[in-house]
Amino acid sequence: MASPLLTDLYGLNMAASYLGRGMDRDATFSLFVRQLPSSRGFLVAAGLDDCLDHLEQFCFAADDLDYLATIGFDAAALDALVRVRFTGEVRAVPEGRIVFANEPLLEVTAPIAEAQLVESFLLNQVTMQTTLASKAARCVMAAGTIDLVEFGFRRAQGIDAGLAAARLAVMVGFSGTSNVEAARRFGLRPVGTMAHSYIEAFPSELDAFRSFAQDRTGQSTFLVDTYDTLEGVGHAIEAIRSLGLEREAAIRIDSGDLAAMSRRARSILDDDGLPEVRIFVSGGLDEFALRDLVASRAPIDAAGVGTRMATAADAPYLDTAYKLVTYDGRAVVKLSEDKVTLPGAKQVYRRPGLNDTVCLRGEPPPTADSEALLAVVMEGGQRVGPRDPLPAARARFQRDRDALAPGLRDLARPVGPEPVLSASLQALEHEARREARARGRGGVGTGG
Repeated sequence: MASPLLTDLYGLNMAASYLGRGMDRDATFSLFVRQLPSSRGFLVAAGLDDCLDHLEQFCFAADDLDYLATIGFDAAALDALVRVRFTGEVRAVPEGRIVFANEPLLEVTAPIAEAQLVESFLLNQVTMQTTLASKAARCVMAAGTIDLVEFGFRRAQGIDAGLAAARLAVMVGFSGTSNVEAARRFGLRPVGTMAHSYIEAFPSELDAFRSFAQDRTGQSTFLVDTYDTLEGVGHAIEAIRSLGLEREAAIRIDSGDLAAMSRRARSILDDDGLPEVRIFVSGGLDEFALRDLVASRAPIDAAGVGTRMATAADAPYLDTAYKLVTYDGRAVVKLSEDKVTLPGAKQVYRRPGLNDTVCLRGEPPPTADSEALLAVVMEGGQRVGPRDPLPAARARFQRDRDALAPGLRDLARPVGPEPVLSASLQALEHEARREARARGRGGVGTGG
């Protein structure tokens, strides 16, 4: 169970004040991305399952309260916090859906203290996992027919990120992961070869290849670039021939000019009558390198993608926000410069071609062929229905990916859509802004 102290102090400060003042009316908070990174034309929604797990289990244990007592929370605040559970509703975009800026990825409706306390955890998980899923999706789209394997655990920014990267990569189209715990936990295909150290430990490269194939049946991928890549290909051919692995073996190239070296290796293999031996490459790959390999028509069958994907190296964070949009039935709005929010609980309706309209919750769909993106996934603090299976998220991503316009697919300078707001939402925004300005001038009483 994740600790309820996985929050920022201001969340606890505000919650204690709300609870102490009896402010227990329902609030709706909307979690969204303000602006996409310049290299992103879309995002892939992710992280929902871990958010729901946290909400279902949310409570303060005795040792949590003991610590809070040491940092200034009095007995009355602690007595209020010990009774807190998450009892609210969550409406969210299912994992795997393609989403855009200024659309809610999820909305939480609960007594205001409960909704405030979970802000930081929800932002952490949705931000991290959506970032990684979006990066992995770009790699898949750039790779074309090249089969991708996730290799990022060793350089991911923490264990949680490493596990998430493996799961999310497979969600968007990778075929497996090198991370064994992730494979076990999420039902993924574990994939692995050997390291250069294994080759260096044997008297010769050929001895290493033969030993590995004999000891690890069915995992005959030979790392050929420890000493001299082309000589390594020759030694792999000797091992393949001597052990009868012509139809199940592969070679792996992990350094150098992968396009040029794969062409030379393919020629050697084909000339030796081994057209079924696959070529696997790795080493510093991302969507841009994969795009270039595809464009060069390099004869590559599969690739391991690690560091740059598992850290989302070119865009490692998102400008996410979790903002109050209603309290006690009243729509609220923030007017801060460059951080204006949209009031009211919302729904996003999607028309064919990923054309989205942000509406107020309860509005009818704008057209007969519109699809509602946000669904109720939690009521009364409990999940609605079973845990979402990974294949379902993968299928959702594939459908949305197929509908992406060419401008959104561009890796360097994508043209992203501007959100369309319904007339009702625009009218509420106008009224909420008017009221907010009055409150700012002291013209509307706030009570208590």
